[in-house]
Amino acid sequence: MHDSPVRDYVNQLRRGLVEPLMLFVIGELPSHGYRIAKEVERRSSGYFKLTASTVYSALRRFEDEGLVFSSWQEAANRQRRRCYYLTDKGRQILGARLKEWERFSVAAESVMASD
Repeated sequence: MHDSPVRDYVNQLRRGLVEPLMLFVIGELPSHGYRIAKEVERRSSGYFKLTASTVYSALRRFEDEGLVFSSWQEAANRQRRRCYYLTDKGRQILGARLKEWERFSVAAESVMASD
């Protein structure tokens, strides 16, 4: 993927998907930011590698929008981690986004299907 137009296109696609993917993971596996990022990476077989700034910017935005809430939890070595949980509003928004993603992907596949 050395071609700049292709790289730019892929970056645009990823930007549109990262936040719904993060919300999905939080809904299934409430956790701290690093673990959320690693779970997205694992489930995508390494396709989505999220930077810390991407993850924590999205988490702050989610909190501001009321999609997630967070609380501090004790971790190993007396360290504390902020864990994120999906709110009811977050579940509703995620559900709507997933339905729209399904409609989008079916429509795109229909356009590209050979008759």
